[in-house]
Amino acid sequence: MKRDLEEKTISSRTVFEGKVIRLQVDEVRLPNGNTSKREIVKHPGAVAVMAVTDENKMVFVRQFRKPLEKTILEIPAGKLEPGEDPLDCAKRELEEETGYKAGEVKHVVSFYTSPGFADEYLHLYEARNLAAGRVNLDQDEFVERMELSLVECFERIRSGEICDAKTVAAVYLWQNRVLTEK
Repeated sequence: MKRDLEEKTISSRTVFEGKVIRLQVDEVRLPNGNTSKREIVKHPGAVAVMAVTDENKMVFVRQFRKPLEKTILEIPAGKLEPGEDPLDCAKRELEEETGYKAGEVKHVVSFYTSPGFADEYLHLYEARNLAAGRVNLDQDEFVERMELSLVECFERIRSGEICDAKTVAAVYLWQNRVLTEK
């Protein structure tokens, strides 16, 4: 027998509105009739790009992440602008952050990044046939481009330098592609 697990929203209020996120607190009725509060981060959505060079290396950006208080390696990624097509955003972010233009960009998968408290929906793309373009970082963005082999990627995961979910997932997806292409 399937139970009704849905929570019904009784009220909702915005407690913070920033340039990237909005935080709202919802009062909900639980399936058992009790009430509870849910803190929810509202996000416009994002893209990430698993870019692989002709030399079979994955492209990363190295950047400081204030919430973690450390510098990490990530695949190029960025927030969707209102009404922006995710594919266009992926191409834009790849070139802005790495200087690469992709001759081929394919959608791989889309997923919620942290559904326990946020509605951010991320679209992951694979980019191949990379050609030099022009780096065009946002005014508050400071990154370095790096390219790593699959073996080096796993070394960086073990060391903790690659530690965010989208990038770890991209490395494992790339490994799967390498193994299944043989």
